[in-house]
Amino acid sequence: MKAHDNILYFSAASIWEIVIKNGSQLPDFNVDAHLLRRGLIENGYRELPITTQHTLGVAHLPPIHRDPFDRILVAQAEFEGFLLLKMDDLVGQYPGPIRQV
Repeated sequence: MKAHDNILYFSAASIWEIVIKNGSQLPDFNVDAHLLRRGLIENGYRELPITTQHTLGVAHLPPIHRDPFDRILVAQAEFEGFLLLKMDDLVGQYPGPIRQV
């Protein structure tokens, strides 16, 4: 597979986290989850739902990070064989297909 043939995914967990953060009405956080999802899909990203196999994978992760959204993203990447791109230093400490950006 060539680099330009890579398929990009976004997790339903990321949209869910944005919805929850918006509900908290944090003054420095204002992302329209509907617009973000639409923009991702319009730009060729595929949506990755959360499955029970993903959630079961969380149980096998070392206790590096407590954030449930980041933990599900790591479990999804491991199960699906995807490379996870994250900016979080703690998430970057998990073994597996993770690249810190």
